[in-house]
Amino acid sequence: MPPFRADLPSGDPLAILIEAINIKRKMLFEHEGAPYACLDSDITTPTARGGQTLVRLKMRNLLTSAVFEKTFKANDRFTEPDLQFVPASYLYSDGDGSHFLDHESYETLTLNDGMMGDALDLLVEGTLIQLHKYNGNPIGLQLPIFVELNVTYAEPAARGDSSSGSGTKLVKLETGLEIRVPPFIKEGEKVKVSTENREFAGRA
Repeated sequence: MPPFRADLPSGDPLAILIEAINIKRKMLFEHEGAPYACLDSDITTPTARGGQTLVRLKMRNLLTSAVFEKTFKANDRFTEPDLQFVPASYLYSDGDGSHFLDHESYETLTLNDGMMGDALDLLVEGTLIQLHKYNGNPIGLQLPIFVELNVTYAEPAARGDSSSGSGTKLVKLETGLEIRVPPFIKEGEKVKVSTENREFAGRA
């Protein structure tokens, strides 16, 4: 049995530690039993002798999606969270949540509405995503950069009308999402949509 080290959290003697001063944007860390992603970090060095270097982190709780800022001492230590990213495909949604097929274990995993956010606007059966697991349990998902969706309704393009959305028109997609597209897009076509800004990104 390895000797106990006081600088490690008692739960895992082999945990990898990250000091607050080394946490950068997009890094993941565990704080008070929950996984966080760093959105931004700001280091304040003391002007007075003997003052402490402080690190202000803008952080997102990956379980609740809550975003807040908190200040830590430069040498405060965090463990790396037990996070996995596994390939999965969307199956369906019902009263119990949204169900996905884990392509590694072939299990069906379920995310609740809070974990899904508004991702259903961009998901159809078979869409490939990355499923986030924390301590082996699903906690969220990462959408692909683009998804392809069918246009179920397209308003007619007005001739010579460029006042409405700079020469674009409104269409409804198979998920119910409405976006603006160029006038030449017709009902029944498939379009590519950016999952980051939910904008038209071309014909599929």
